[in-house]
Amino acid sequence: MSPVQRRRLLLVLLVLAVAGIAAALVATALQRNIAYLYTPAEVKAGKVAPDARFRLGGMVAKGSFQRAPGALLARFEVTDGDARLPVTYDKILPDLFREGQAVVATGRMAGGVFVAEDVLAKHDETYMPKELADKMGVAHDKHQVPATTTPAESR
Repeated sequence: MSPVQRRRLLLVLLVLAVAGIAAALVATALQRNIAYLYTPAEVKAGKVAPDARFRLGGMVAKGSFQRAPGALLARFEVTDGDARLPVTYDKILPDLFREGQAVVATGRMAGGVFVAEDVLAKHDETYMPKELADKMGVAHDKHQVPATTTPAESR
């Protein structure tokens, strides 16, 4: 192998090594920022790592919302028809937040309670995130409940 070919081979190997390291760093960064969607039944079944940040999806259970007068801390339960999970949130709730409505909250588990960092409520009567609609559809089928909310067909 001539010296020119050797330098070219080393340059190609160096470029491939740098590209591989960059790809690994990007994959690691993306994996840390991904928040998977789980239902209360999946959380209670232990499908979530103990300190993982994830999205909790379901319906706000009727009669579960509590907030002390003058306080910002809200407590409520999210249900998927199979299980209920208590949630706390210490920020201003969305205007469309109410009991019996679909909600997606992002946060972590702490002592059996989901501590939400963000709470999103559906914006109208026909929208629910597709992932949540699919999981809620399975729960509706299991309990023979007619589905009243359909997922958005296009985004």
